[in-house]
Amino acid sequence: MLQTLAITNYRSLRELTLPLTRLNVITGANGSGKSNLYRALRLLGETALGGAVASLAREGGLPSVLWAGPETLPRAVRRGTQPVQGGPRRGPVHLRMGFAGDEVGYAIDFGLPSPPAGAFDRDPEIKVECLWHGAVLRAANAVVERRGGVVSTREARGQWAVIAQHVPSYESMLTHVADPQRAPEVMALRESIRSWRFYDHFRTDAAAPARQVQVGTRTPVLSHDGHDLAAALQTIREIGDPVALDAAVEDAFPGAHLDITSVDGRFALGFRQHGLLRALTQAELSDGTLRYLLWIAALSTPRPPALMVLNEPETSLHPDLMPALARLIEQASRHTQILVVSHSSRLVSALEAGDDASSITLEKTLGETCARGFGPLDVPPWHWPSR
Repeated sequence: MLQTLAITNYRSLRELTLPLTRLNVITGANGSGKSNLYRALRLLGETALGGAVASLAREGGLPSVLWAGPETLPRAVRRGTQPVQGGPRRGPVHLRMGFAGDEVGYAIDFGLPSPPAGAFDRDPEIKVECLWHGAVLRAANAVVERRGGVVSTREARGQWAVIAQHVPSYESMLTHVADPQRAPEVMALRESIRSWRFYDHFRTDAAAPARQVQVGTRTPVLSHDGHDLAAALQTIREIGDPVALDAAVEDAFPGAHLDITSVDGRFALGFRQHGLLRALTQAELSDGTLRYLLWIAALSTPRPPALMVLNEPETSLHPDLMPALARLIEQASRHTQILVVSHSSRLVSALEAGDDASSITLEKTLGETCARGFGPLDVPPWHWPSR
């Protein structure tokens, strides 16, 4: 489980370090940095898939995603006695992200290429990566380290041995050297990050994939667009927890139940409600009902990931559904770590009413995202690997 998340110089997240628990609720006003936190987590997840540099390119490149304010914010600026102003850069360009738990930690540092770099002189480079044992990086607990194109691992007697050279600057060591013999820690971490799931605004319009009858296979993990909704719900019934599935539907829609039919391998969803003579098809469901069924399928997965991140799950749902959604999320958090990004006060309140949820409110000061009420002693200890 992730216990610390650290991000430096990603958009408004100039220097943000947060403590995490099993169930985390991130809230705040519009423009406070919630979406930036979600996107930074997605970017961190892309490192294990080999797509981090490409993801940065889709966001406009490294110069576009870097913190746009001054390199430092002196106390006089924060007090308002001195205007915000820039100056010559003293340190290297950094975009750093990392996380840590009790057992393992990981950090990655992106920067601009050193000239000459040809036509790709704005292409981000991975400067440093580090994997360590324990909650905080120290010189004695680092086990795998990448500097430039060289990856080294610590051997039994504490000596460092090079296991890869000339690693491309656009490839993470998580994809390049993950090997059960040479670097088992890297392989284990890569597989853990690859299990992370991100769900963000399911489509429910008339042409949405979730409204179409689809050829189905066993689906323990709902796709990000929800096209395999019916197959995912049937999979939960066969190899997951069908009692919890039916209870989740009943909790949100009293008296309703689901019918999953398969004709020539094409799966269709039927939604039966008290008083109706036939089941409603997925094409007939309201946007809110369809979206809630998608959340049921995602959160009731029979293959829980290491981390699940939900971005504004309250979208298109009636406020009266928030308590049921909170109970659904709490149930899922017993099997996987969950981070919910939301601006629904009713959902946040329902989650905070539980015993396990940890709530963090983001706010923006001088363009920088901060955690409200967090003083120096509230921030978990964190050390970045040096270049």
